[in-house]
Amino acid sequence: MRDHLEPLAGQQPAVPVQRHPPPGAGRSGEAASGVPGRLAERLAALDRAARLINSSLDLTATLRNLGRVLVPAVADALVVLVRDPLPDVERDPGPPRALRVRHTRGTRLGRSAGVRPVLPGGELERVLARRAASGPTVLDDRRRGGPAAELLGARALGRLPAGTALLALPLHGRQAALGMLLLVRRPGPDGSPAGFDPADAATAAHLATHGGLAVDTALRYTREWEIADELQRSMLPAHLPQPHGVRLAHRYLPGERGAQVGGDWYDSIPLPGNRVALITGDVMGHSLTSAAVMGQLRTSAQTLAGLDLPPHEVLYHLDEQAQRLGREQHLATCVYAVYDPIAGRVRIANAGHVPPVLIGPDGTSELLELPSGAPIGVGGVDFASVELPAPPGSALLLFTDGLVETRRRPLGTGLELLRARLAGGHRFTPEQLCQEALRILPPGDRADDIALLAAAFDGIPAEDVAHWHLQPRHETPGRARRLAGHALRQWGLDHLAESCELMVSELVTNAIQHATRPVTLRLVRTSVLRCEVGDDSPALPRTRRAGPEEERGRGLQIVSRCADRWGATRLGAGKVVWFEQRLDRG
Repeated sequence: MRDHLEPLAGQQPAVPVQRHPPPGAGRSGEAASGVPGRLAERLAALDRAARLINSSLDLTATLRNLGRVLVPAVADALVVLVRDPLPDVERDPGPPRALRVRHTRGTRLGRSAGVRPVLPGGELERVLARRAASGPTVLDDRRRGGPAAELLGARALGRLPAGTALLALPLHGRQAALGMLLLVRRPGPDGSPAGFDPADAATAAHLATHGGLAVDTALRYTREWEIADELQRSMLPAHLPQPHGVRLAHRYLPGERGAQVGGDWYDSIPLPGNRVALITGDVMGHSLTSAAVMGQLRTSAQTLAGLDLPPHEVLYHLDEQAQRLGREQHLATCVYAVYDPIAGRVRIANAGHVPPVLIGPDGTSELLELPSGAPIGVGGVDFASVELPAPPGSALLLFTDGLVETRRRPLGTGLELLRARLAGGHRFTPEQLCQEALRILPPGDRADDIALLAAAFDGIPAEDVAHWHLQPRHETPGRARRLAGHALRQWGLDHLAESCELMVSELVTNAIQHATRPVTLRLVRTSVLRCEVGDDSPALPRTRRAGPEEERGRGLQIVSRCADRWGATRLGAGKVVWFEQRLDRG
């Protein structure tokens, strides 16, 4: 029989709670004077125990705390069985089909039980139902049958010495039974049988009630966390485009299960001229709302990037969008970069985000000193773009602050640690660059989510690019056709010349009908041949069915039939219509 509840970890030692003395022990006056004090001590100890049981939102930690409270204060050992599979506690899950041993303390009993079916004939349901009517049920541990043997196995139960006592208590949630709690008391040194007196059983039942509600809360939180995490992941790109001249890789790590979901995101967006936009951002706060706002800002960033605006203009319009969502609750940091593989340059703007790491072709790494700006959503702040050389062989890592700032490590220390870690990173692939960056994380110290976007710059040689500015005149389509054919023959792509010249002629013809300024024509040879025709009209072309007597309306139909891919992109001052052909196409 226990004389007190064990002091709880992290709490002040509990004042011993004396069991009720047996009838007739001591003088009646002394017993009466000690009852209020003992009752207060017991209530205080139970309150500390309940606080520990409810101190975590993680299921495993909750069961562990339940075991720490009950063993050895109330029992010598404990086995916790929870429904399998874990139920959806938001609605009535119905009667349990199976139980799994989820936690043990002070015993190996039940560790090999695995998933056990519910007791035949509804015995488990009857045991749980009897809880309200007759209090906790004491099971006969020496019998080969019964609930304990069915749940843990008769063979495991048979290893218990004679005189062992088992106390079975249900774990009730708010709507349904969630499992069973088995407490074990071993016989005394002299072989005397163990037992649970009414005070012990009442204490255990009280704590089991708290345990059931804590398990219910943990399951509800886990379900909400999974929904929020799934929502956030669904808003992030599963696969990044791989434009020519740059290799990309990404990583996303959610925060620890005990932490709420965050609003970190990353993205890459192909732009005209074989350029690519690179973005990482972090919505401040950790909630389902943060994840939803992240999705809205990412969508807005994609739309703005499609207009081919400078990085600082993209951040300016994102700031306006965030203010429309709600100024006080939707602040976010963001880095927006545009890499041009033909020019070998990168333009970057920062809105209160951690600085990216640029790795040079010689392996040197540096934290980019960018105008930090204010977080998106503050309003009334100017952003500035910085243009930097990004020659072939260099690399850029964009990341969120969860990588470099932890509970025990300040931001500045983490940034310098990352910079030093990535020195020599020019030898890494983008995937290896992400892995190397994650090595700075200390084990078990991650409350925030992390987003990484790594870009290895390969560039596109100048000899693989042909570019012209053409005046919008009637003879321009013929000149464009001749220029394109000459470039293809220089590249040894004579087999593509006829079809490419035809499509170039059609696109340039459409462009000069609307343009007021020179039309641009660009050919780029990579693993495909890409042609881009730009003009200053914002109207995007649309394919349409031309009548048998009409002379116009067939140009885009010809392009769609001859090209492997084609499309049109509206820019800040006009548009670009493009098509691609495989180099091995006959």
